Amino acid sequence: MKPDVVTVAIKGVMPTANGCAVFLGNEEKTFVIYVDHSVGNAIQMSLKGEKKERPLTHDLIASILLGLGAKLEHVLINDAREGTYFARILLHMENELGRKLIEIDARPSDSIVLALQHKRPLYVARAVFAGVDDMSEVLERVLKQQAEENDSGDDK
Repeated sequence: MKPDVVTVAIKGVMPTANGCAVFLGNEEKTFVIYVDHSVGNAIQMSLKGEKKERPLTHDLIASILLGLGAKLEHVLINDAREGTYFARILLHMENELGRKLIEIDARPSDSIVLALQHKRPLYVARAVFAGVDDMSEVLERVLKQQAEENDSGDDK
């Protein structure tokens, strides 16, 4: 991949008072994007490979892409301003008329769900990655606390 982007993965999804915290990162750094409950649930379901009885919005989008013969290439979180992240979905289409690369502006939360569903890479612009606070310790602390709560719940 180009040197101006960083490959990241979902490291955790935690409920918060107003939605969910999605922890993204790699071995170097972890950062957090806050999303609403419904998208947080969709991310968790995609991570687990679960499907709802009826299609969710992200499932509908995936079906439309399939019907159009478009393939999701990758997702790029390309900007962050005042705590708001921005993303681009890159699609590849090829048919009898030729090849086309389409770039669509999207919320990172929706983009993450689509990338997970399609098993496609998730990238962050290097400038964005460099500018975010490292939340690795916070994630480790929360995961440890959850594990302890689960262990104590098993004892009951």
